[in-house]
Amino acid sequence: MGLRGADLSMTGKPEALRNLLVLLSQKVVGQPAAMKSIVPYIQMYMADLSPAGRPVGVFLLLGPTGTGKTKTVEAIADVLHGSEKKVLKVDCGGYQMEHEVAKLIGSPPGYLGHRETQPVLTQARLDAVTSEYCGLSLVLFDEIEKAAPSLTQLLLGIMDKATLQLGDGNTVNFENALLFFTSNLGAREMMKETSESFGFRAGVSRERGDVTTRLENIALNAVKKKFAPEFVNRIDAVITYLPLETESLSQILDQHITELQSHVNTRLGARCFSIEVTPESREFLLRKGTSAEFGARELKRTIHRHLTQPLAALVAGGQVDAGARVNVELDADGERLSLRVVSGEEVPIPVHPSVLIVDDNRDLLNFLKSAMIHAQWDVETAESLHAARDLFESKKFNAVVLDYMLPDGTGVELALEFHARNHALRQVVMCGVPLPPGEQEMCKELKFSVLQKPFLPTTLLNLLRSHLSSPTRAVQRAAK
Repeated sequence: MGLRGADLSMTGKPEALRNLLVLLSQKVVGQPAAMKSIVPYIQMYMADLSPAGRPVGVFLLLGPTGTGKTKTVEAIADVLHGSEKKVLKVDCGGYQMEHEVAKLIGSPPGYLGHRETQPVLTQARLDAVTSEYCGLSLVLFDEIEKAAPSLTQLLLGIMDKATLQLGDGNTVNFENALLFFTSNLGAREMMKETSESFGFRAGVSRERGDVTTRLENIALNAVKKKFAPEFVNRIDAVITYLPLETESLSQILDQHITELQSHVNTRLGARCFSIEVTPESREFLLRKGTSAEFGARELKRTIHRHLTQPLAALVAGGQVDAGARVNVELDADGERLSLRVVSGEEVPIPVHPSVLIVDDNRDLLNFLKSAMIHAQWDVETAESLHAARDLFESKKFNAVVLDYMLPDGTGVELALEFHARNHALRQVVMCGVPLPPGEQEMCKELKFSVLQKPFLPTTLLNLLRSHLSSPTRAVQRAAK
């Protein structure tokens, strides 16, 4: 059995789980209905109230390519287990022939190659995608419509009784698993339906709710034509993903740029630098990397080709100093990006940076402290302004993270005190609601970052790493 609600309360992880819907909506952009359909099943599992003798939940995710179906499963893995890779993935395109389905359960004893062929769906592999935080396994059958019919027959037993018998007679228990099937069934018809309604750079000619209903009907009809009733009836929720609108595509681009900055910080360590992308460059990447047909699927490859590879060439050529800033700008011809390096005064980033975290929520403090110590940060915590002042007197910190609402004052008030004593100190203000306009302007002027709750520890770590790598003086040189 995996860790459930009572166990998790001691680790601080419930801070993320209580805000599961918000966190997943931040990571999977533009699909709020999908998140609302999945989250209750995870909450039932955490409360130890999932039905016995069957998987925690079974979901069929439908919709056009590039709308976030696979991303949903990866995002859940990241929130629950701390890594998007904590998913047991079965690419159904590799099981189109009937004899290939046997690879999933292995050959029975006595068959040729029995010992050499290991089954894909074993208990060990299922347990390997859990974590110390949560014992819930995520199993993804990608593009289920491509699989041979015998695969869906095999899945009936898992969906109904949460068990699978392998070729060697061993039984795999799926009672602590979420099953996801993704499919593009009906996607072409859905794109025709939305071409004049909403979506990529299109005006709204009909109510979105009406179009959503039409899309769901198209998807459900396609499913009923493809799969047998006994398979469809065992699915807990058939979820239709809508084509992404321009605003959602822009948010996804921001996520990819943030991930690139995180990758630079993590891989280069003390040699890292910051990346600034101009609005014109962002429009270029959106134009090249998104479309009505493929949604955001091409965006990652576009960033890799037009941004990551040129950055790598600069780094390999020794043209980017530690702590520099690389400005990404659009060329005059509007057909390519140019990178301009703004060198900063070299300030070595500590191997083990020190941070003071101030919050009156002890569970959150312990959760953040554990994550940051694991990332090799030197961490001190305080639950009030008074305790934070005492720690600040006794130790030098590279960064301070302050909750806005504290028992004896506000985090902005304390940030101003610390700034007056150390202008170079990097500070982050955490808040559950938007700051008052005056304090927002003050934070912007003094370069205090504002981090909206809820968030994952990786978000805070990446933000702090970016702060510590920011340049302190400007000496420009261009690179194309």
